[in-house]
Amino acid sequence: MNSIKGNNLLVIISDEHRKDAMGCAGHPIVKTPNLDALAARGSLYENAYTPSPMCVPARASIACGQYVHQIGCWDSATPYHGKPKSWMHHLRDRGVEVTAIGKLHFRSSQDDNGFTEELLPMHVVGGIGWPVGLLRENPPDFQSAPELAADIGSGTSAYTDYDHAITETACDWLQAHANTSNPWAAFVSLVSPHYPLTAPKDYYDLYDAATVDLPIAHDQALRPQHSELRNIARFFDYDRYFDERKLREAKVAYYGLTTFMDNCVGRVLSALDKAGQAENTVVVYISDHGDMLGDQGFWTKQVMYDASVGVPMIAAGPGIPKGKRVKTGTNLIDLAATAIDVTGVHDGQARSVFPGESLRLIAMKEDDRNRTVFSEYHDGGSTTGTFMVRWDEWKFVYYVGHDPQLFNLINDPHELNNLAYKGVSDPEILTAWKEGERRLRAICNPEDVNARCLVDQKRKIEELGGVDACKNAYMFNHTPTPNEQRAIEEDSAL
Repeated sequence: MNSIKGNNLLVIISDEHRKDAMGCAGHPIVKTPNLDALAARGSLYENAYTPSPMCVPARASIACGQYVHQIGCWDSATPYHGKPKSWMHHLRDRGVEVTAIGKLHFRSSQDDNGFTEELLPMHVVGGIGWPVGLLRENPPDFQSAPELAADIGSGTSAYTDYDHAITETACDWLQAHANTSNPWAAFVSLVSPHYPLTAPKDYYDLYDAATVDLPIAHDQALRPQHSELRNIARFFDYDRYFDERKLREAKVAYYGLTTFMDNCVGRVLSALDKAGQAENTVVVYISDHGDMLGDQGFWTKQVMYDASVGVPMIAAGPGIPKGKRVKTGTNLIDLAATAIDVTGVHDGQARSVFPGESLRLIAMKEDDRNRTVFSEYHDGGSTTGTFMVRWDEWKFVYYVGHDPQLFNLINDPHELNNLAYKGVSDPEILTAWKEGERRLRAICNPEDVNARCLVDQKRKIEELGGVDACKNAYMFNHTPTPNEQRAIEEDSAL
């Protein structure tokens, strides 16, 4: 094999980590010393977003470096299945070892997802996922909603056990690659701080329920009165199970899980250093989406508020400016271009297949606040496609068949004041509204995308046996770990 001139790439991805829940992001309570140290020796991307605020479509887009509507992985029952080719394929096919450790949320390891090997992989349940989310026309009740509030507290869970195993495996893998000279890429994927909101006692006890911050718009009078958001809140009706005591305990557990996850990150970074590879490795920390934690009356994700659609993003290592806070808007699809840039496997094909921009190059340039960032949602609870564009201080959210939203994130960082209302006459608002729709339609036609998605989902429903089969499929609030999935399969076989 010919020698490749490039750096290693270590991607550490968590699950459901809000972009503001880090000390380096200015959070006054959450303790994340390892992420803070990573940001200090690298760059923090302050305006980073997911291509979709839902695990399965987001992770498919991360793999392909393209938007959800481009690859057709619309929802939690249409996972990535090895096509189109991922950035992992691109690296591996050019001689770079690419290893996944932990959660992937693709269809199956039986597919060629592009990795040299997959260690401890978590994929969607049964290779199918969550078919209830396909039933958008007449959705059934989401019977697993009460579990979120019921699973809160101090202790271990299958998820924290899984993260320990992922961390130990990643550390062993890095040690085994201490003397590797060819560039490699590792995708280390943790599941914390994703619910269940059960944090190990040492981490739970770091926080005091009496002093944690209450959610934004905790007062119901401040919550959004939007027709499509009501549809999503009606389906994911988590909030009805939270009184203030339970809410405060949930925040303590989430913050505890975040610090637990930060400790896992620190262990992996320590192993990288002990392997002698830190100086030749670009480290990227991201999460697949955020968590509303009761803000605006929502829990988990699915909506286009920054707590859900925004993501933490840090990069450090060769070529990354130290201590920089990058204002340029970024997207998780930029990871594909980053992987190609860092490992040095450029060719003419890569630019057209992976249209994002390397995070390293973005950090090296002057900030471009005008860069458009895009996200979309077509999954459970929604009756129509939702599309977001973000640029400069503006965020525009377009709902096919419903009124839009427009926020000025400088003047209204908590997104409480929708400026796109009928009868508005302010010239600045009207200009931003028009510009938001122009930027959106430069990326896609939302009506056409929505129609194509619904056709694909109806076809998928039939493939799975029809509406009743989707309603009666295995129900869950969070994807079981590999060990739990094996137990489910064994029970089903009896």
